[in-house]
Amino acid sequence: MTSGLAERRRTAREAALKAAVAENLLGPHAPVIGLLDVDGVRSAVADLHQAFEGPATVQHTFAAKACGLVPVLRLLARAGMGCEVASPGELQQALAAGFGHDQLVFDSPAKTVEELEFALDHGIAVNLDNFQELARVDRLLDGRDATGPVGLRVNPQVGAGAIGAMSTATATSKFGVALRDPGAVEAVVEAFAARPWLNRLHAHVGSQGCPLPLIAQGVRAAYELAEQINETLGRRQVTGLDIGGGLPVDFGTDEDRPRYADYVAELRAAAPGLFDGRYTLVTEFGRSLLAKSGTIASHVEYTKSAGGRDIAVTHAGAQVATRTVFMPDAWPLRAGVFDARGEAKQGPQRTVDIAGPCCFAGDLTAVGRELPEIAPGDIVALYDTGAYYFSSHFSYNSLPRPAVYGYRVDAGGRVAFAPVRSAQSLREVVEESGAAHTEALLALAEDPGAEDAAPGRDEQVSA
Repeated sequence: MTSGLAERRRTAREAALKAAVAENLLGPHAPVIGLLDVDGVRSAVADLHQAFEGPATVQHTFAAKACGLVPVLRLLARAGMGCEVASPGELQQALAAGFGHDQLVFDSPAKTVEELEFALDHGIAVNLDNFQELARVDRLLDGRDATGPVGLRVNPQVGAGAIGAMSTATATSKFGVALRDPGAVEAVVEAFAARPWLNRLHAHVGSQGCPLPLIAQGVRAAYELAEQINETLGRRQVTGLDIGGGLPVDFGTDEDRPRYADYVAELRAAAPGLFDGRYTLVTEFGRSLLAKSGTIASHVEYTKSAGGRDIAVTHAGAQVATRTVFMPDAWPLRAGVFDARGEAKQGPQRTVDIAGPCCFAGDLTAVGRELPEIAPGDIVALYDTGAYYFSSHFSYNSLPRPAVYGYRVDAGGRVAFAPVRSAQSLREVVEESGAAHTEALLALAEDPGAEDAAPGRDEQVSA
């Protein structure tokens, strides 16, 4: 049975698609756009906060990599979220959105000295990835205390989920200190003993494809290590546990499955003491907060047939649905078909491939789907694309980034839009590709001293 939430989500999405056509936001002149359901995002944030209610202090942060669009980050900040950033670009996006330094968590396995200095000087919570980075922070602090929380990321090595690339707690993961390696736990305890300012542990098992029991195992390992450190040192030095994010998304329906409450129940069973208030908890959810509130809508340019299979050629392909195109079994998307007025199409279904505009054969966002017959001028909508899809553009074929709009639908079915990101102009595409340096290589090649300075053929071969 379809839940009320799923029905509201579908109804709002269809109203927004129809209104986008009517308001000329989508059509032949603007053949692909992203749409984000603002009420859906706010509802997901509310569900997250409600699920974690209890004695423990919890700081919920949004993983900026899931959608680093400044207006979206601003919406989340106003809804009570902090922000987890993993690059200097994401850090600046979060600051531009209005997050305070004390609302940020900085994670990255490759932080530079400059990035660490900025975080340490501004009280931004930092999770360090390895012992070398820990030694670097020793030198930067030079005996003074950090102004914000500092944690150490550990890899509980509990195994992989269904998608290897999304699993960060495997035996050989690039993230964190591998706890099951010989001597690792002892080294972590010694690191905390030598640094009273080190006060958090961070663990993240993975995201899509990782079942809740596996994620809970990883969190339990971090919790048990915190208990061991505090007991060994005879003081409550570890006061915070960053348990990451990773709640999977159901890409097969409009339902939220699993829910945050399901995840918390799994955590309570695995590590009951986690929620008793002794530790500040930090979460880093991303995809689960936004995915189901997003839609990519594309104008159908052509339809054709090959080998008995219908093909609909659209303007949404690998440039926006990169993961789906390259890993379709791991990242399948549902698709809907609408006519040129934005009305959902009905009628007999046909087997069709939904193709994108990129110049390679595998640029398909859906393969062998049973959908109403598609005609040129129709609209194909790709559902559950609010996280990563329209915010993490792949610049293949120099295709421009599409416009993104947020929307709300009132009780009377009226739709209001707000711009999130303007469509990238072709001039901006050219400028981004080095137009300011058009003559630079020719000038270098024509430098009369360049030929004399270049090594001879014999020298190049011997080198």
